Amino acid sequence: MRCIHIGVAGPGSGSDPERARRFVKALPKDVRILLGGYWGLMRDVADAAREKDIQVIFFLPHDPPEEVPFDEHFIKLDTGLDYKGRSVILVRNSDVLAVLGGEAGTIIEAFMAYSYGKPVFILRGTGRTTDKLERVFLEAFDERKSASVLYVDTPEELAERIILWRATG
Repeated sequence: MRCIHIGVAGPGSGSDPERARRFVKALPKDVRILLGGYWGLMRDVADAAREKDIQVIFFLPHDPPEEVPFDEHFIKLDTGLDYKGRSVILVRNSDVLAVLGGEAGTIIEAFMAYSYGKPVFILRGTGRTTDKLERVFLEAFDERKSASVLYVDTPEELAERIILWRATG
């Protein structure tokens, strides 16, 4: 079975190491995590992945606020693009998108993944604007139903559903 590339979208401000740890801990080691930077929740996910020996690929915008540390688990790609441009590259290289809460940038990445036909798995109860998506978009973001959109209650369930999708998809 091919290594799955899990794009992770989350807030660039604030930190939630526990949420990140719970998500990454529930993943198998034979995945790759794709991130848009090394700050906010993305940093928490990267650090948890490094602890679990999971490879992380960063698609960085021009002049990122935090540098990715040198580590054998981290691959850093400087896109030279703005934040939205780097999001296109991140989403296009992902097999699936995991949303761990977030604001406008995360929502843009979720809609982008959907428009490219990539499944979007969204964590509920994060206290972020992404929690409101389910009120409007239950199973899809539009009538085309380009990809599945699934809402889950825990970081562990988020990981489990992605792995189940890999096994059946």
